[in-house]
Amino acid sequence: MRAFIFGQRGTLLAVPAIVLAAGGKPSAFSIAAGLPLAFAGEVIRMWAVGYSGVTTRGDRVVAPALVTGGPYAYVRNPLYVGNVLTGAGFAFAFTGKNSPAVRAALIAGALATMLAIYAAIVPHEEAYLRATFGEEFDQYVAAVPRIVPLVEPAGTQRGSYDPDVIPQAESRTFLTFGAMLTVLALKALRA
Repeated sequence: MRAFIFGQRGTLLAVPAIVLAAGGKPSAFSIAAGLPLAFAGEVIRMWAVGYSGVTTRGDRVVAPALVTGGPYAYVRNPLYVGNVLTGAGFAFAFTGKNSPAVRAALIAGALATMLAIYAAIVPHEEAYLRATFGEEFDQYVAAVPRIVPLVEPAGTQRGSYDPDVIPQAESRTFLTFGAMLTVLALKALRA
């Protein structure tokens, strides 16, 4: 089941985005407050992808090397931390004029969906990394937290940043981000 969820994570994560786009009622304040968070999440993703490369986009878990540098020296899942920040930013941006109950439901639903997906796929990824890298991965797990980033980088940092992989690795993310911005702008203009 975890492998299936991992392979379908993009489609599954589109569900809360579609619900927000369909049911959200943005305000100028919610957009101004939410978009910086959404952009910060994408910056974290690009930083992480610059280290991990295009292997993060596949339908199967693949890791040619254990990357422990850059954002991976602070938190084991920087891509997912970035995604949750982006999701929270868009959830906030889209719901400024919704009633408090609907706003809470939309934001909680979007974030709960994301967290449920990550709760399923992170153990799947970690099982692969443990089987592939053994003691090296165990040492990394002992030094770097799964979700809440460290203030200072931990452990031996392996891997290097390659900005050239970002356009290819993040092409779908950029399209999705752009689509969300477009829908947000159109909804704001209609308001």
